[in-house]
Amino acid sequence: MKVLANFLKLVVLLIALPVLAACLYGLTRFDPDSPYWALPELAELQYPVLIGMYAAMIPFFYALYQISKLLGALGKGRIFTPSSLTAVRNIKYAALAICFLYILELPFLHRLAQVDDAPATLIGLFVITVSGVIAVITGWLQKRIRKNIPERAAY
Repeated sequence: MKVLANFLKLVVLLIALPVLAACLYGLTRFDPDSPYWALPELAELQYPVLIGMYAAMIPFFYALYQISKLLGALGKGRIFTPSSLTAVRNIKYAALAICFLYILELPFLHRLAQVDDAPATLIGLFVITVSGVIAVITGWLQKRIRKNIPERAAY
């Protein structure tokens, strides 16, 4: 189990690094003098889109941290503990927060897609769908862990 948990931690790291790189690249888009925002229709969308993207990164990285905690418990063979239950619950709430933030951002993404001919609306819907699926799966996992925690856990 320890090898599997370490492999999955590596996978989590490999997920986090490109997202972090995209966030750092997105910082260059905040520059008001950037040629990307030169169109007047795009200028008013600059801050709502980028702030929404960065606001969603906070629960995303928090969920990755909770996943690494859960994988640490898996590596020790202590998956059915109250701390694992808390980690799964936090992952569910982070997924719901991302879903909620992208629902709020969807009108701005749609306007961006109309002006720039970018697939922003589809990307937003994809993020909403994936976050919703993760929230449902972690809700189910939360019930399973709660059901299998011993009455008096000596952890």
